[in-house]
Amino acid sequence: MVPTNGGQGMLLEITTEEFAAALDAVVEQVLDEARILGPPIDSLTVAARLGIAVAWDERQEGRGRCVRLRGYADRAARPAILVRPDQRHEREHWAVAHEIGEHVTHRVFTALSVDPAETPPGARETIANRLASRLLLPTRWLFDAVIESGWDLTQLKMVFASASHELIARRMLDFAPPVIVTLYDQGQITFRRSNVPGRVPPPSPVESRCRDEAHRRGEPIGESDGPVEITAWPIHEPHWQREIVRTALAEWDY
Repeated sequence: MVPTNGGQGMLLEITTEEFAAALDAVVEQVLDEARILGPPIDSLTVAARLGIAVAWDERQEGRGRCVRLRGYADRAARPAILVRPDQRHEREHWAVAHEIGEHVTHRVFTALSVDPAETPPGARETIANRLASRLLLPTRWLFDAVIESGWDLTQLKMVFASASHELIARRMLDFAPPVIVTLYDQGQITFRRSNVPGRVPPPSPVESRCRDEAHRRGEPIGESDGPVEITAWPIHEPHWQREIVRTALAEWDY
């Protein structure tokens, strides 16, 4: 069933596969309309080609929000995205991609034959987030890239430069094989999730060792543990250190 951010509703009757297919179809439509031929995806270019203005607003609290610019004479109001400037360009691209997702959320509801009025309060935000992830990391192009790179996060970041390392890692959960993705920030686990049902086990000794070595050496570390392949990537900055660990599972105990 499709996850939502609150309440029960019609989205819960949609299978994960149906939901993913609808999201991918809408993203393909948007990229086609914006004449985007391949990665990296410049979300500002996508917005402009969709007729959505983008303006910068340092005073707003959130990263981005949709507004409508008043039209003149017989011209209709134009959609616009206000974005708070950020030193991290990935955050700016995410903010714009999210608002584009908001702008086309209705297409997903239409594709799923779902009445938005009958969905949970968090459904629209869930869909906008999923669309933003796929807009910056389109499924078809990402699949080709992960096959070519062997799931190497460093190479994937070079191809999809407008997406953050974290976003790329989280998108790995949308593909086979069974995997666990773990994020460590300043030595603490802040995210650990699998793409298969059931309780996610705590990190194994090998996972922890790979993370520790990546942290200490400042370079990717890979190791095998029977049928399990583990890779840890350090994403280190002067005042913040993060490690991302991908654990590819050939077997899983439910």
